[in-house]
Amino acid sequence: MARKKKQVSSGGDASWLNTFADLMNLLLCFFVLLFSMSSVDAEKFEQISKAFSSSFSIFSSGGSAIDHGQLISSGVSQLNDLDDYFKNMGKSDDDIDTDEDGYIEEIDELQSALDKLYEEMIKQTEEMYDNISELAGKYNIMNDIELGIDPDYKYVQISIRGEILFDSGKAILKPQVKPILSKVGDILIDYKGFYIEIEGHTDNVPMTNGTYQNNNWLSSARALNAAEYFIKEKGLNPSKLKYSGRGEYDPIDTNSNAKGRAKNRRIEIKIYNQLSSK
Repeated sequence: MARKKKQVSSGGDASWLNTFADLMNLLLCFFVLLFSMSSVDAEKFEQISKAFSSSFSIFSSGGSAIDHGQLISSGVSQLNDLDDYFKNMGKSDDDIDTDEDGYIEEIDELQSALDKLYEEMIKQTEEMYDNISELAGKYNIMNDIELGIDPDYKYVQISIRGEILFDSGKAILKPQVKPILSKVGDILIDYKGFYIEIEGHTDNVPMTNGTYQNNNWLSSARALNAAEYFIKEKGLNPSKLKYSGRGEYDPIDTNSNAKGRAKNRRIEIKIYNQLSSK
């Protein structure tokens, strides 16, 4: 009787090991990719995602790139940029190589333009100051006003002495100040196209009547009354006038005596040069 052949156990078909090994390699590559992308710039990652999605459609429904499909028409041109994207992932703008000489040259040109602009502002403001000073002398009001220039050369300021403007706690212009305001208005007419800001100021005496809530309201009313005078009597453009109150918080003299408080009750008129932004 013939012997039965002894079968040697081989553990079954081992072809699945190849598939398993491929799967492990893919997983390894996947996790390496995740690790390499751990500090990815979010904006650049989004750009890459969009590039893949529009070219290969691997982030949406998959895609077919046959003949003149997406891969041929647009994907190839984007593949050339992928290397730059990956190289610069996670880097700040300071880490990326730039044309340093060109950058410095642009900075120098910008600084030169700013310097010229500032020089022109100085020139305009000084010319304004000289002209306003000449007009104030012509109208004989130099003893009733004070002139100044902004430290940044944005405007020329006319400050009307407080003792002739308002009584303490009131925003009504004194009758005797009207002729002075009229002459100041004649000066402002020369600058009708310029932005003009009027600020009202008070002393530090608390409000005791019910007309105004506090000195902030009082100073705002003083600025508004002066602005309305220039609009109605001198025809200044309301769209070019700005008025506001500063209350007691920007004194020019002491509030400890009547004379100092009278000076603090004032209005300041700022005439901005044409290069200043308002």
